[in-house]
Amino acid sequence: MPEGDTVYATARRLTEALGGSTLVKGELRHPRLSTVDLAGRVLLRAISVGKHLFLRFDDELSLHCHLGMDGSWRVYNRRPPINHRVRAVLATQERYALGTSLVEMALVATADEKRLVGHLGPDLLAADWSDSTRSEAVRRLTADPTREVGAALLDQRLMAGVGNVYKAELCFLLGVSPWSPVSAVDPDEAVNLARKLLLRNASRPVRNTTGDPRRGRETWVYGRQRTGCLRCGGRVAVADQGEAGRERVTYFCPTCQPGPHP
Repeated sequence: MPEGDTVYATARRLTEALGGSTLVKGELRHPRLSTVDLAGRVLLRAISVGKHLFLRFDDELSLHCHLGMDGSWRVYNRRPPINHRVRAVLATQERYALGTSLVEMALVATADEKRLVGHLGPDLLAADWSDSTRSEAVRRLTADPTREVGAALLDQRLMAGVGNVYKAELCFLLGVSPWSPVSAVDPDEAVNLARKLLLRNASRPVRNTTGDPRRGRETWVYGRQRTGCLRCGGRVAVADQGEAGRERVTYFCPTCQPGPHP
């Protein structure tokens, strides 16, 4: 699933490519929006809120979408092939933007965006991040100190933007098993580190949590079940974590990350 940094970069790319331009084509291929025609509207900008994306148009209209597990927006300099997975086609005189495999699409008044994302915790990539925002994220994260830290980091109601990659990498950097309780970590460090990693990667084409630019050394444990822990070289274990039916594959190093393991 695309994480907060990917959605942030998507918003920036759409704004740079189409921002301030009038659409000559604006087609939404969604059952509830199939009769909508956005042609003639000006795309002012796109913004991200956690893993949610809003495309803001003139006359105070916003298109909300979530990228889900496989969604994406891509920009083209010429008309691209359009297949059955395309859910949105936006075009100006110069460029096309295709939204593919999008979920939770809705058109709302820009003033009502909060209604769709008001349940989220502080956005880790928010431009107006402050000490009070950080304190609120810490408060939410520590509300249930017995909860598994891996599950808490993925809960967008606590802080928005962390996905499965960052969950695994944050737990590694914090030195705990994903199944350790929240009380086992310094919550200020967890929040600050989460924001630091997302900010660092928001403008990178390839996500990197280690600081090592060499190929194959981008992560500490995530996806390294065959190559081993980047720190100690030991075996990286893989197990499911989460409620039945909503489990997420979790990577961890039993040597570097003490605590309970499945």
